[in-house]
Amino acid sequence: MNKMKVLIVDDEHAIRRFLRTSLAAHGYDVHEAATGEDAILQAVNVQPDLIILDLGLPDINGIQVTKRIREWAKTPIVILSVQDQDSDKIEALDAGADDYLTKPFSVGELMARLRVAMRHTFQSEPKPLFEVDGLRVDLAARRVTCRGEEIQLTPTEYDLLRVMIQNAGRVMTHQQLLKEVRGAGYQTETHLLRVHMSNLRRKLEVDPTNPQYISTEPGVGYRLSVDS
Repeated sequence: MNKMKVLIVDDEHAIRRFLRTSLAAHGYDVHEAATGEDAILQAVNVQPDLIILDLGLPDINGIQVTKRIREWAKTPIVILSVQDQDSDKIEALDAGADDYLTKPFSVGELMARLRVAMRHTFQSEPKPLFEVDGLRVDLAARRVTCRGEEIQLTPTEYDLLRVMIQNAGRVMTHQQLLKEVRGAGYQTETHLLRVHMSNLRRKLEVDPTNPQYISTEPGVGYRLSVDS
């Protein structure tokens, strides 16, 4: 069985060495790049299954690398950076990154994020039925049941849930959700999104203040759980 190929892009040798050792121990075939231009070249030549990308590179930054790769590839990209401002996370996710993890990080969390990114990529065709821990959504019939009871959602609430299901496990920024659900002209209407998300949680969650299905990424957006 072929190993998953992962490309590590970071200008710090110590970080690359640590990631190389950790990923190799988990069965990955590891490749490395220290600059953005080399990352793009290796993305073409190696065709990795997954890319771990730092934002602060010595030539072009990680945002530019992400945008360049997204012009021709859907390879999962997980950002790993010391930059922890919400604006940095939003910019990276809107550029096409699949997830964002700030340094320092635990190996366990990194591996979990990589599994989610890979799982989403292999779902080339959306499944008509989504199920996770008591929540069941039949996308073909537009029918939502939770803990055995049918849930009535407004069209906007359903569209929010549908978009999050199509991106289950990934962080969706406020702007991405608004664009998908309401259109490009509504991308600044984050207060509307909060209202609709609050109503959706109230209908789905046992305790909306401690959500089981839809978690908040503070200042960035939301993530739909894929853990049952």
